[in-house]
Amino acid sequence: MPKDVPPRWDRRMQQRLARGEAAALGELYDRFASLVHGLAHRVLGDEKAADRITREVFGYIWENPDAYDPKQGSMRSWVARITQGQAVDRLRQAELGRGSREELEQKVRTAHAAARADYIVTSMPAPLRAALELAYFKRRDYRQAAADLKISEDEARRRLRLGLQLLSTAHTFPQEDTARARSGPGPFGPSGFGPPRYGSAR
Repeated sequence: MPKDVPPRWDRRMQQRLARGEAAALGELYDRFASLVHGLAHRVLGDEKAADRITREVFGYIWENPDAYDPKQGSMRSWVARITQGQAVDRLRQAELGRGSREELEQKVRTAHAAARADYIVTSMPAPLRAALELAYFKRRDYRQAAADLKISEDEARRRLRLGLQLLSTAHTFPQEDTARARSGPGPFGPSGFGPPRYGSAR
């Protein structure tokens, strides 16, 4: 599917939100609340702060459904970008004056990478995620993973290699984020928290 053609669900959801359907917001919340809260908590390390970010993100979406541009990717990616941007801004505000600018930027980079890694893992195709979970949480090597997943050893190696390649992109820090770390926060601004690009995983 071309990148600029979003799933039908995304288009319908945007239309329903634009019409002011409260049920649509509830459905969106059910689908993405755990993602939003998890990303916010990963950045801020605080349950109450993550709760506030979650409320703010869904409040922003309710008031600004037209801010979603289907040409820029899926609604899931848009929600994640909003969340990460707002959480990083909150982190900057909380840490302002507690250290040097360089220390602040390093904290933002670390939080950005951790949140993006979480997002990549939850967003990657299920076959890749299953292989990574076996390798990292159950300490399986590729042969054991192949046996558990009932796939060939070559396929297990391929999935692990691709999964690791995707995770390695978590440490990229877009230029606009660096500029924002120096200039200060901007509510719901761009965060560079886009969707990872993967090949097919069958």
